[in-house]
Amino acid sequence: MGQGLSCASSQEHGGLFSAVQCGDFDTVKVMIERDPSLVYQTTAYDRQSPLHIAAANGRIEIMSMLLERSVDPDVVNRHKQTPLMLAAMHGKIACLKKLIEAGANILKFDSLNERTCLHYAAYYGHSDCLRAVLSAAQSSHVAVSWGYARFVNIRDGKGAAPLHLAARQRRPECVRILLDNGALVCASTGGYGCPGSTPLHLAARGGSLDCIRELLAWGADRLQRDASGRIPYAVALKHKHGACAALLNPSSAEPLVWPSPLKFISELNQEAKALLECALMDANREREKNILKGTAYSIPSPSHSDSGADDNISEASETELCCICFEQVCTIEVQDCGHQMCAQCTLALCCHNKPNPTTASLNPPVCPFCRSNIVRLVVAKVKDCDDAEQDIGDVGSPKMRKARKSRNFSSEGSSSFKGLSAISSFGKMGGRGSGRIAAENEWVDKP
Repeated sequence: MGQGLSCASSQEHGGLFSAVQCGDFDTVKVMIERDPSLVYQTTAYDRQSPLHIAAANGRIEIMSMLLERSVDPDVVNRHKQTPLMLAAMHGKIACLKKLIEAGANILKFDSLNERTCLHYAAYYGHSDCLRAVLSAAQSSHVAVSWGYARFVNIRDGKGAAPLHLAARQRRPECVRILLDNGALVCASTGGYGCPGSTPLHLAARGGSLDCIRELLAWGADRLQRDASGRIPYAVALKHKHGACAALLNPSSAEPLVWPSPLKFISELNQEAKALLECALMDANREREKNILKGTAYSIPSPSHSDSGADDNISEASETELCCICFEQVCTIEVQDCGHQMCAQCTLALCCHNKPNPTTASLNPPVCPFCRSNIVRLVVAKVKDCDDAEQDIGDVGSPKMRKARKSRNFSSEGSSSFKGLSAISSFGKMGGRGSGRIAAENEWVDKP
């Protein structure tokens, strides 16, 4: 009889776990109301609680009910994994946010690899979960007790930070988010992968061009060696990732690097930042085309023709274009003096020198028109036909271009263009660069 009772009890527990997994809210509610102790039961081997199963399967209603019954949000399973870790692993963003609201600890470590929920989100490539965890870290005790930068670069049992895992698993969006939040681009691992590997080594091993682009754009060192003395170029060659090897070849042209040490760059609003980031990636893609030209890894040309865009630009007068390159529409404005430039020329001005990791801060560049220090950049304002100011929306709109009245032509600025002559060394930054600039820079991408 006792054995029968035990078997019945086991079946009842199994029915609860199955109901939670399937999202059968009514069944779960009835079972728990009949026996409230069921919320503390776990599976036989992995010791998964109903909260773990609900989090892993995205059953937000069942999870809310369990949390309302005072279930510990940090309950652990056999491997010391919390429900928060499983939600991050499976990309269940609603459950993850609910657990954070319930007070789940984002600094818990599992016993498998000593990883946190941040490692799980980066490893499995769930960028929304990654953002949510980082946001929670900024507004919780973690930022005070641990420090936010320390949390972003937290190491697992083998010395891998979330950025290492994202780079190795080919997660470019997660790589971008982590770098934007202060992840160390040149940090070396302990025992993860080949000892001493940087995120660039791991991206080269995984063969992710997108991850390599992001890392190089944030200043990753192509010459840094792992514990075996290999540079990322050698790692890419070993694993037969030819296109990655071409970009990582130390003899190829240096990419433009996001000027993160500049104070006003860290204070950009999202719209201005997006314009400059887009310009940076476009410039580096032009570099890639030159590097890969004539190889088996050539980047295919866009299916659409650029002639239509050229026709649109010809509709605008010269005064509507950037007065530095005379090719792109002005989209960025220096706030204090009001002078405007296109995003490409703004970026080239800020990226004149590659940031030095040992330098705490850089001297800000000066406005090329009035030579005043650049303190803040904003999205350029335009005036429509009714003289009402508005932010730039679709910079490709012919109406927007015809409405622009440039303020960049001035007697004081005409002699200032000489100071930007070095900008041409970045080559053709936009999709419609002049042939003259391209010809001057053909030597840049040659070994």
